[in-house]
Amino acid sequence: MCISNIHTTKHKEGIAIDIIISSNTSKPIYDQIATQIKAMIMNGELQTGAPLPSMRELAKSTHVSVITVKTAYENLQRDGFIETTVGRGSFVSAQNKDFVQEEQQKRAEEFLQQAAEIGRTYDISLDTLIEMLKIFYKGED
Repeated sequence: MCISNIHTTKHKEGIAIDIIISSNTSKPIYDQIATQIKAMIMNGELQTGAPLPSMRELAKSTHVSVITVKTAYENLQRDGFIETTVGRGSFVSAQNKDFVQEEQQKRAEEFLQQAAEIGRTYDISLDTLIEMLKIFYKGED
C-alpha cells in the first residue's frame, strides 16, 4: 500500500511549503522533510533569510510529531542550510551558498559518472563526450 500525502504549510509570513510524506519508502519521515526543504533551498524556491514554518506549524500540517520536524530542522541546521534562533524561529541560512554549490557539484558528478559509464559501454570516445559537454555547457544547439 502506497500512501503519499502532499501537505502545504502557509505560515504567518505567507511562505507556502509543500511537503510530500510517503509511506512507500524506507526513508524516515524526518529525512523526507529535510530532503525536500534542502531541495527548495537549492532550487531557489526558498531564498536566503526566508522564514520556515515553526516546528509546531509544520508538524500540525504534515500530521507528524514535533520531534520528527525538530530532527529534520536539526539536520538542516547541522548541514548549514538553516539557522534557528530561540524565540525567532528558523530561517534559510545566508551561509548556505557553499553548501548549495557543493550539493550541485555532487549532482553534476553523478550525471557525469553515468555519462562516462555509457561512453565506455557503447564505445563513445572521451573526446566526443567532452565535445558534447562543451556544447551543452555553452547552451549551443
